[in-house]
Amino acid sequence: MPIILETRRLALRQFTEDDVDNLFDLNSDPEVMRYLTGGKPTPREVLRDEIIPFHLSVYQRLDRLGTWAAESTATGEFLGWFHFRPGPGSDLSNIDLGYRLRRSAWNKGYATEGSRALINMGFTDLGVERVFGHTMAVNTASRRVLEKCGLTLVRTTPCEGPDVIEGSEHGEVEYALTKPEWEAHAAGGTRGATAAVSARPSDRVSSR
Repeated sequence: MPIILETRRLALRQFTEDDVDNLFDLNSDPEVMRYLTGGKPTPREVLRDEIIPFHLSVYQRLDRLGTWAAESTATGEFLGWFHFRPGPGSDLSNIDLGYRLRRSAWNKGYATEGSRALINMGFTDLGVERVFGHTMAVNTASRRVLEKCGLTLVRTTPCEGPDVIEGSEHGEVEYALTKPEWEAHAAGGTRGATAAVSARPSDRVSSR
């Protein structure tokens, strides 16, 4: 299984058809899905027949852009996933950052570590000009992760979607970081930081 990126504690690899159980377990935790579907799980057949084939098809078309299974480098345990994928209009310079992690991986800094590494890769290797992420306004933990990665609040918009989600009346927030802003951070010595920073990555940062 090709690994696209490694940090001190994480290996990000391509999904395979054998990951159905991993995704089903992840998406069956109501706390993980709290800010995505209001806690409803994703049916196994949807994961098997739609979501995993979609991820696999992206690998054939794009270089290191897509959705990646996250594993512990120490144990090989499946921890969840990160995505780093083209934004609206399939824009390869404007990239959507997101993640979804098991509850057992919360409060350990994995979300910040993996997100920072993807941002660094995008700006240094992939010609990315802007990285953005979405989450619900009430999801303070995910907002904090985005802030730790250097993204700043751009706007708040109404929540859309068929599911009734606690806090949706407060809307959804978009955070973003441009390459010049990232380069300015680098001048201050913050670029490339992947230290474990305690944060609860609860569930939604623009995730499918």
